[in-house]
Amino acid sequence: LGLVAVADVLKEYSTEAVRALQGMGIEVAMLTGDNKRTANAIAKQLGIERILAEVLPGEKVEEVKKLQKEGRIVGFVGDGINDAPALTQANVGIALGGGTDIAMEAGKIVLVKDDLRYVIGAIDLSRKTMRKIKENLAWAFAYNAAAIPIAFGALYPLIGFIVSPELAALLMAMSSVTVTLNSLTLKRIKLKLRGVKK
Repeated sequence: LGLVAVADVLKEYSTEAVRALQGMGIEVAMLTGDNKRTANAIAKQLGIERILAEVLPGEKVEEVKKLQKEGRIVGFVGDGINDAPALTQANVGIALGGGTDIAMEAGKIVLVKDDLRYVIGAIDLSRKTMRKIKENLAWAFAYNAAAIPIAFGALYPLIGFIVSPELAALLMAMSSVTVTLNSLTLKRIKLKLRGVKK
């Protein structure tokens, strides 16, 4: 996953957030309309090596496209009008709360707080959601692989057992209920918001 973070002014906790993202194996880059001197100073404080300064909105989009052509999944974090096209182009556009309305409309994810550490929570939630989806698919596949032959009467020649329509309906409902209950466990997860005090 490649993540492009946009920072014109160093925000509180930005360094902490960037280090946490890098610790998650995410490459962080900075695209900004600021001059190179300012951009390099901010990038140095943040520990970001890949910097593109003095870029226009169209150039941000081109950089996102370039990374996508390299086979990367690109997340773009932004809060301004100039970020909207890149937010739209990115695989995952993350708009910071407190940003412009157009940026928030362009983002696929809108963070309520204007704090880069919540990007970590969004990524953590998406990873846990994907894990749940895979669990549910595996459960449904295994359950149906076992239940469908039984419903067709596979046990009848062996032990003389036939599933009644009522029992079949109950078993089908149990499958759906199990998947739903497993999905609802997402409500209880604790997100990794490193350094965020609640």
